Amino acid sequence: MIGFINLVAPFFLIAYGVKSVQSNLAAILMSTTPLSSTVLGHFYTKNEKFNLIKTFGILIGFSGIVFLFSDNLLIDENNFSSALLILLGSTCYVIGGVLTLKISKKKNENVTGSILIWAIIILIPLVSFVEQPWQNIPRTDSVISAIYLGIVPTGVAWLLRFRILKNNGLIFQSQVSYLIPIFGTILSYIFLKELITFKVLISLTAVCIGIYFVKKADNKKSI
Repeated sequence: MIGFINLVAPFFLIAYGVKSVQSNLAAILMSTTPLSSTVLGHFYTKNEKFNLIKTFGILIGFSGIVFLFSDNLLIDENNFSSALLILLGSTCYVIGGVLTLKISKKKNENVTGSILIWAIIILIPLVSFVEQPWQNIPRTDSVISAIYLGIVPTGVAWLLRFRILKNNGLIFQSQVSYLIPIFGTILSYIFLKELITFKVLISLTAVCIGIYFVKKADNKKSI
């Protein structure tokens, strides 16, 4: 179950969603993990409860997402469901983090290995059914890329992610999402020439402000 929520579900939801939306829009939607982790952390952890500043930050951040969905230039009836899938996929990462905390007493390597093995067991039949890889002959660079993605950004990254999650908590671990909307918007404009609308900038600002207040509340608590 943890492997499915942490890897399989986000993989399919986000990968399917980004095919129909701009990458900067996907980056902003994926950056909501600190906000959703704050909500789930309040109900499912003992030491990450709501306070006034956190609540204020959550309301601002999610209002930015709601405002983003009103941008008819980027989100319409053709890709509305895709945007929702990306939002759901990013939330699955947070749910997976909550479930992982339940087994935080186990060794880092055991948890990471178990999650990856079960994700592979689940993904192989799904990918075989959808992609039918036996009908294609992959190029050498594609094989090297797949091996690299499996070892470094997945295997090694999950070892680091679980250690940070266990030592610093769910909300702290999700702060990496600070970087996603900012760099996603900038890089998509530079390399993909994607449209940056006024509503995108407003939504990006609201999400960053919301995450800032959530983080500020955590800093005050730790002092």
